[in-house]
Amino acid sequence: MADPRLRQITIKTGVVKRLAKEKVSYEKEASQQRKRIDRLKGEGADDHVLKKEEECYQESLMMVPDCQRRLVKAFTELDDYLKSEQELKETKEYLAAFAVLTEAKEQMENSP
Repeated sequence: MADPRLRQITIKTGVVKRLAKEKVSYEKEASQQRKRIDRLKGEGADDHVLKKEEECYQESLMMVPDCQRRLVKAFTELDDYLKSEQELKETKEYLAAFAVLTEAKEQMENSP
């Protein structure tokens, strides 16, 4: 990988992939936390415990829009970079980046 443009594609692809994974993780965590709170309420848990669990749930919810915003920014940067480097279209790095963009686009559209 002597071409520095390929290195940039690889780096930007990694960022998009990581942010998409992070967003899914926070959404899953928030869902699990909500279920836990509902279960604790059903069991008649202490108010202090419920309050702390609710705080954790709110923190997870706050991270989702932040991840979404960063994902959109990274997605746009990679997309623009790929459009400007059309002559690299046949490289494995370019093709991998394009596949990651496709996956990330689905992830961004499935946003709650």
